[in-house]
Amino acid sequence: MPELPEVESVTRQLRPRVVGRRITAVWWDPQSRFSDIAGAEGRRIAALRRRGKYMLASLEADGRADRELVMHLGMTGAFRFRGDDWVPDTYVRATLTLDDAVLDFRDVRRFGRLTVVPAGDYRTIATLFHLGPEPLDPQLRPEQFHAALARSRMPVKAQLLSQRPVAGVGNIYADEALWRARINPRARRIGPDRAARLLEAIRVVLRDAIEREGTTFRDYQMVNGESGRNATFLVAYGQQGRPCPRCGEPLRRIVVAGRGTTYCPRCQRA
Repeated sequence: MPELPEVESVTRQLRPRVVGRRITAVWWDPQSRFSDIAGAEGRRIAALRRRGKYMLASLEADGRADRELVMHLGMTGAFRFRGDDWVPDTYVRATLTLDDAVLDFRDVRRFGRLTVVPAGDYRTIATLFHLGPEPLDPQLRPEQFHAALARSRMPVKAQLLSQRPVAGVGNIYADEALWRARINPRARRIGPDRAARLLEAIRVVLRDAIEREGTTFRDYQMVNGESGRNATFLVAYGQQGRPCPRCGEPLRRIVVAGRGTTYCPRCQRA
């Protein structure tokens, strides 16, 4: 599933092509996980930003930006602008007709989500409503992050996947950050020093992945159809059996919070 770097990359590509444009028509597959997106019709996209793994388009009418289009890529979602070579695609689940372009949302596995809500009101989208702070926000201090981790005795990786301590970190970047910080993914007590180290590790791996426009294994692609370039730089996620780049110990795969997890049993002791 696309995580913060992938969604940030898509947002950056969409922003200059949709902000300031008016949505003149909306179509969606009634079998998809969409609701109330007809409310976007006739409105101008005033701004586009990312929050965690979500994209939020501010919708303006009569000078009032009182609605938002909430977009989530799910597992296989991708946005594409139609070109001269466009042909019908059975996997297109929604279409936004803009005043100067047509934007399709293609989603093979149907886990993506589009919905229109009152601006800032995310109560109907529980995962968005309960998101923790943005990990790259300079106002997020290590002591705040430590306090958030200390509220639970779940394994630290499970906490990261919950999106409560920080938003946007999923399976890939949790493994990478925990390896970088030398923290066992099953650890349940993270002191202030380790929490500060982990927050810095999260920031490093996310910034690097954003610079490389995300990680593509199979499904994730940007608006321009290109893949992210981060996959070859991963040192932990999916690397089980390979020697740890730091100590040479074979990396091990376990399951934490129902998700495959790769770590170094020597470097990342509990």
